[in-house]
Amino acid sequence: MPKSIAVFGAGPGLGEAVARRYAHEGYAVTLVARRPAPLDRLARELTGAGATVHVITADLSDTGATPRLAGQIRAKAGHLDALYYAPTPATGFVSAASLTPQHARSFMPLIFYTMVALVQEFLPHMLEQGDGAILTAQGGSTVHGLPDMSGPSPAQAAQRNYLQALNAEVAAKGVYVGMLYIGAAIRNSAFHAELEQARAAGDPVWEMPTADPGHLAGLLWTMHSAKGPREASYP
Repeated sequence: MPKSIAVFGAGPGLGEAVARRYAHEGYAVTLVARRPAPLDRLARELTGAGATVHVITADLSDTGATPRLAGQIRAKAGHLDALYYAPTPATGFVSAASLTPQHARSFMPLIFYTMVALVQEFLPHMLEQGDGAILTAQGGSTVHGLPDMSGPSPAQAAQRNYLQALNAEVAAKGVYVGMLYIGAAIRNSAFHAELEQARAAGDPVWEMPTADPGHLAGLLWTMHSAKGPREASYP
């Protein structure tokens, strides 16, 4: 049986690139996101290249539905050897000065609570077999607070703290926890598309480098396969 990964947040940009990279490495891939059409398109591409692919549509902001989602994944793919969790919130950044408690709280289910729930579902098998990986990729504002880039970032920082603690507990038991923090606009991502639209309209935009999603997926794979440092930054 091939090893198995679930990509939670398999949208355009890095999520799709991670799915492609792990399929290339021989993993069976389960794609999870809200919209079925992009998942089906990617699944056809990967299946055409010889990969085993499963598609599950789910709203990852609904933390209470996690046990049912985990059951669906096990029914299709069995136990996971790895999971990648990086869904993108529907709403974007705001200034820290205008952030309200209600707005900050709205990001927690998607970014933090559901990831914790999924780890509870899939970590026990990884520990039992003495091997596995839990992976994420987030923006650079997770690590360093930036002006006008609050909103999801505090929830991402909570996720980072949790994963750092989890790594300290499970690394010696064979489970790798890897975090990639990206200070660039990822080509093909929704954020990159918004920047390009604003630039074309003559609106002010954040100036930052552009990153190739395939390259970033390769960095995550190298981190995982080598069980290297728990965190890396790009660029």
